[in-house]
Amino acid sequence: MPRHSGTDLNEGPVTGQLARVSAPMSVGIFSVLAIGLADAYFLARAGDAELAAVGFVYPVIVAVSAVSVGLSAGANTVLSQARGAHRRSGTVGRLALHAALLGLAVGLCIALLFGLVAPALFTALGASGQVHDNIMAYLPYWLASFPILVVTMVLNAAFRAAGNTITAAGTMVAAALLNIALTPVLIFGYGPAPEMGMAGAGLGTLIARGAAVVLVIILALRAGMVRIGAHPLRDIAGSVRKIVGTALPAARSRAINPAGMAVVTAAVATLGDAAVAGFGAAARVQAIALVPFFALASGLGPIVGQAWGAQDAPRARTAMRGSALFCLGYGCVLGLCLILFAEPLSRIMTAGSDAARYTADYLRFVGWTLGAYGLVVAANAAMTGRSRAIWAMGLSMARIGLIYIPCAWSGVWLFGWPGILAAAVLANLTAMWGALVATRANGIGPSDTALVRTPAERLAPHRDAAP
Repeated sequence: MPRHSGTDLNEGPVTGQLARVSAPMSVGIFSVLAIGLADAYFLARAGDAELAAVGFVYPVIVAVSAVSVGLSAGANTVLSQARGAHRRSGTVGRLALHAALLGLAVGLCIALLFGLVAPALFTALGASGQVHDNIMAYLPYWLASFPILVVTMVLNAAFRAAGNTITAAGTMVAAALLNIALTPVLIFGYGPAPEMGMAGAGLGTLIARGAAVVLVIILALRAGMVRIGAHPLRDIAGSVRKIVGTALPAARSRAINPAGMAVVTAAVATLGDAAVAGFGAAARVQAIALVPFFALASGLGPIVGQAWGAQDAPRARTAMRGSALFCLGYGCVLGLCLILFAEPLSRIMTAGSDAARYTADYLRFVGWTLGAYGLVVAANAAMTGRSRAIWAMGLSMARIGLIYIPCAWSGVWLFGWPGILAAAVLANLTAMWGALVATRANGIGPSDTALVRTPAERLAPHRDAAP
């Protein structure tokens, strides 16, 4: 009977597999985030209202996009564990088809609901006048592209679950290059294209995502990642239950951070539009700086998933331990670079406007804690791959809801902008400790230090639990 195609991530050194799977995704994720940077760069030159509009809309659409990330995480967990357990290729391919259909249905529903509440939502967040008008010009195109994005990410998850991150990253890069090429043309109206302002950035995103979904569908069918077969909808209810069981908490986990950022942006808005623009610019620089962490997480998820499917808990722990060491090492280098280059980066991202000093302050003071946040990202991916997405969601909720948002609002009332910075630093450092404790509790902890041991473990030698 035929088995699945793809790479067995349970073979070979863990660190080698982790590097091989994660490295291509760093390029793919960087290319996707570069779209946001390109939008911000060109819209900053279109006007202050456009730049402030990006500051409002960016965390909200990232929060909504977490639905696509959650569904892709659910698909990745189910598919990677199926591959680790050596399920038949037809079963795995049908699971991928069901995941794509689920993504399309959910994407359409979310786009419709978000479109209905968006005007009131951005008003409540503090957007008004030209800023609000620019947001409303951008959103229709972005909403139309959202179901396309969900399907693309779910199918890319099928490639990642098979250890084929080169194809997944390649489609991301192709879409990003097309989007970035279209952005200035449609914003400023070069050649035959009309000048559309912020709406042009949205249209560029729609066109690029449409091209990407066509490409990834063709590649998935050719590679056998998706199987239609004689009975394509057989046991679709069971597939949906498996995927949603991981996807819902994973989506909430990924949505919590940008949703929290939107609430923090509302706190920043009490300081004026320049602060919002500076905060938004800093968030986009931060997103690029975090690319290696997200790439690592995209590789760590399928490795832990396949290891858990094969009942190899020690291999999952080894992968998490190596990931933690990378996060802390890269985080130190990153913090130093952001301190040194805060000023030039802030001027580039804000076109030298009044927002620049807010951006520079954020990069200097929050940048050195990004390694701690990176460890949280890796821990969430590992726990999701181990079918413990509810723990990842809890960790994210605690970081945002219990620390970041309350401290940001109280901080801005008491100290102004420095209070916002202090809240971010405290949230990152506290969440790192929480990540160590949570992974330890789920049998994939990166450390045996007393800092993350339970009282019972301190009294008795640790024995590996079966998955």
